[in-house]
Amino acid sequence: MQMNTPSRRTMRLTRRGRLTLIATGAVVAGAAVAVPLLTPDDHEEEKRPTSLVIPEGWRANQVYEAVDKALALPAGTTRKTLPAADLRLPNDAEGNPEGYLFPATYPLEEKTTPQALLASMVDTANKKFNGAPIAAGAQRNAMNVYQAVTIASIVQAEAATKDDMGKVARVVINRLERGMPLQMDSTLNYALNRFTVRTTEKDTRIASPYNSYQRMGLPPTPIDNPGEEAMQAAINPTPGDWLYFVTVKPGDTRFTASYEEHRRNVAEFNRNQSAQAAPSPSKVR
Repeated sequence: MQMNTPSRRTMRLTRRGRLTLIATGAVVAGAAVAVPLLTPDDHEEEKRPTSLVIPEGWRANQVYEAVDKALALPAGTTRKTLPAADLRLPNDAEGNPEGYLFPATYPLEEKTTPQALLASMVDTANKKFNGAPIAAGAQRNAMNVYQAVTIASIVQAEAATKDDMGKVARVVINRLERGMPLQMDSTLNYALNRFTVRTTEKDTRIASPYNSYQRMGLPPTPIDNPGEEAMQAAINPTPGDWLYFVTVKPGDTRFTASYEEHRRNVAEFNRNQSAQAAPSPSKVR
C-alpha cells in the first residue's frame, strides 16, 4: 500500500477483521470502511483526500461508496454515473464493471470525477489482465480471460492465505472439469449482498444465477475485484486432485479429494466452533 508524507491525506481503511470460514471453506473479508486519515494540520477544516486506496476483494458496491465519500458526493452518485462512464470493459462483462475495478491506490485531483476514477480502475485492470501471459494461462486451463477473472474473484473471497490461493483455484477447476457444482458460499453471499460465515440450507435454495449450489459452472460475473495474486492463482493453480477444503482453525486449511476425509475435517471444525461460541452447524458438501 502506498504511503504519503505526513503533509498529505489519503483514504485509508478501517477494517473490522476477517471473518472465520464456514465448513465450505469460505473466508470472506469483513466490511471495510474507507475513512480520511487526518493530520495535525487539518485543524477543524475538512480537506479533500489526495488519494483513494481500493483493497483487494472489494465488491463494486463498496468501491462506489468509497468514491462517493472520497469525492464528498451524495450517496449513490458514483453508481448513477456508470451509463455515462464509457468504461472499456470486455464484451463478456455486458457493462458490469465487477472484477475490473482494480485494487490499487488512485490519485485524487481537485477536478477528479467518479467517471474518471472508474475509468482509471478499469484501464488498470485491462493493463494487468490483457497481457499475453494472462491470456496464455487462461487458455491452458480451457477458459478465456473473463472467466479467469471470475475464478480469481472466488479465490480472493475464499482463500484464507496467499499460500491457499493456488489450491482454492485448483478446487474450482477440478470441480468444473468433473461437472460438479462449485458450492461456494462466497457466491451466495454475493447474491444476498452480505458478508457472513453463516449459510443455511434455505440460503442454498435461493433462485439466483450466483447460487453455485444449484447452478452449474461459474457465476455469470466476478463476485469482487481480485488482485494480482488471486489472478496468478487462477491461471497457475497448484497441482493437485483436491475437491474439498475447510479451514479447521486459523492457519489450518485442509484440502482433500476424499469426501469422507472432508467430513472428518468439517466435524473437527464444528467442534472447534462449538467450543468457542456454539454457532449453527456447518454444512458438509
